[in-house]
Amino acid sequence: MKNIWTIAKREYDNYFNGPLAYVVMLAVILPLSIYFSLLLFYAQQQALFSGGIVPEIGTVNGLFAFLMIFLSPALTMRLLSDEARMGTLELMLTAPIRDAELVVGKWLGSMLFALTLLGVTLIFPIVLNNFVEPNIDWLAVISSYLGLILLFATMLALGVGISAIFTNQFAAFFVTLGVVFFLYFLIGLPASLLPQSGEVLNYLSINNHFDQMNSGVVTLGGIVYYLSLIAFGLFTGTTAIEIRRWR
Repeated sequence: MKNIWTIAKREYDNYFNGPLAYVVMLAVILPLSIYFSLLLFYAQQQALFSGGIVPEIGTVNGLFAFLMIFLSPALTMRLLSDEARMGTLELMLTAPIRDAELVVGKWLGSMLFALTLLGVTLIFPIVLNNFVEPNIDWLAVISSYLGLILLFATMLALGVGISAIFTNQFAAFFVTLGVVFFLYFLIGLPASLLPQSGEVLNYLSINNHFDQMNSGVVTLGGIVYYLSLIAFGLFTGTTAIEIRRWR
């Protein structure tokens, strides 16, 4: 566990040693802030003329999830592929570190950065709570953020696993983007055309499970689905590292 935490802390610090962390934070916080402001403005205008609507934080988190489809590959593309390209991976493999500890540590470092982003966005439900009487539904907010945490953990685990396969970080980026995009958008598209296998395709859709949690519905099936994909991504990365070790 100590090795995992050491690797995770190093990777978390590395994000802020370069421009990547600040670019990603700007690419997330700026559009979310603009979108949230527009929601509040629209709700205020509606309140003046027709009784109004209550803005929901789920719409903002939905945009956050969409943005992370493109940003999660950027956060994971260099984690292991760059180590392999520069030859430092071989040095790390000679250290008393297990392959699984290396992969999990890299993933945890990216997760800590994602959790930092999530922590910043907590300002939105806090601000929204001051505009709603009596209060917003905090259970729905917790469910929505749980969905975001599981979604980000899944995307990043898949990205780390793919990064371990490639030595080119741009190849890792585009393959991760393709896999995440497929699981988020494309896999559920044929569900309406294939009634017999529609339920299976819907279950395999990352977006479907996130939408449920984002609307306040937490299911055991959704949690198991995300944990299974996280385990698959980390297992893929560990296997790829083991193959490199024995080449």
